[in-house]
Amino acid sequence: MKASDLFVKALKNEGVEYVFGVPGEENLDLIESLRNSSIQFTAMGHEQSARFMTCSVR
Repeated sequence: MKASDLFVKALKNEGVEYVFGVPGEENLDLIESLRNSSIQFTAMGHEQSARFMTCSVR
């Protein structure tokens, strides 16, 4: 099991349904683990946009 799979499992245990972020080579493992889970990843063009979306989902 990869660390990113374990991280996604922890997110699911906390009830996370959505993750917003800026994709890049640094987080490709995490994005792939999210793709294989029920958590929906939404790619954003800028970090501030991702933060705004995080605040509006709550």
